[in-house]
Amino acid sequence: MSIIWTIIIGFVAGVVAKLVTPGTNEPSGFILTTVLGIVGAFLATWLGQALGWYSADQSAGFIGAIVGAVIVLVVWGALQGRSRT
Repeated sequence: MSIIWTIIIGFVAGVVAKLVTPGTNEPSGFILTTVLGIVGAFLATWLGQALGWYSADQSAGFIGAIVGAVIVLVVWGALQGRSRT
């Protein structure tokens, strides 16, 4: 159930992160934004567990998932910016 909850939170966090992160290099399309949000939620869960913020059976909360999704979107924008030049 933890993985399903992380996917649901990541879905919403991806949409919120896209609204929060300005720029022209953000992904276009709802599906890609959702996938990057889910990746961000898993990143936040993994990072939180590695740093000891969460135990092994906990996943990242909503704020943590948004932070993870913003990190993924910023990295995505940097990689997209390099490939276009």
